[in-house]
Amino acid sequence: MQAAQSTIDATEVAKFEAMAAEWWDPNGKFKPLHMLNPCRLDYITSQIAAEFERDQGLHAPFEGLRILDIGCGGGLLSEPMARLGADVVGADAAPRNIPVAQVHAEQSGLKIDYRHTTAEDMAAEGEQFDVVLNMEVVEHVADPLAYLTACQQLLKPGGLMVCSTINRNPKSFAMAIVGAEYVMRWLPKGTHEWSKFITPDELYGLIAQAGLTPVDRKGFVFNPVTWQWRLSDRDLSVNYVTTSVKSPA
Repeated sequence: MQAAQSTIDATEVAKFEAMAAEWWDPNGKFKPLHMLNPCRLDYITSQIAAEFERDQGLHAPFEGLRILDIGCGGGLLSEPMARLGADVVGADAAPRNIPVAQVHAEQSGLKIDYRHTTAEDMAAEGEQFDVVLNMEVVEHVADPLAYLTACQQLLKPGGLMVCSTINRNPKSFAMAIVGAEYVMRWLPKGTHEWSKFITPDELYGLIAQAGLTPVDRKGFVFNPVTWQWRLSDRDLSVNYVTTSVKSPA
């Protein structure tokens, strides 16, 4: 039989490899996410381990868990979850992000199911997950309640969602927009719209309306002296994260 003709374009693959290097460059345009990643990973892993009674000291503590990283970008969260043994699906509505994430996962020797799709489409298809990671996405959607409802539908009974976003107040405007986009130039101008930021109480209310039970929230606080992020029980004034659960069947 004649071998099937390959559809791979080596030139295009090379382009995506170059883009992948940009996504994963800790000093590149995604530097803010790289700086925040250790702090948010500590929170995510501790919440998952506690909910599913997993020992993080084991080689693959999340083995057997199916995790969705919605708004996965280049895979900065998907890859650590896969290394911890989870079955990971990374989904993003931006089509260019998916090949970038796929290339880097292949380079890293990781099997991750990356898809160009939305939470609503996956929910309509009946997909189910133990965990939904919903990080820095809700402030970018047109209808937060409809989006969170889709995330709730994607969870198995007893499942867990970790959702982070940015508070809406004068401080968040000064730091997340003026500081990050205009002064430090960590992000392209126009990355965020302050009017779409969501207060912690508003997010708790939306999560409850979507059918989930909020169980925890903490702040991500940046220290300009050490240039590091830390978790805070009290300071949710700018970046913050929540955990919610779906009732068992």
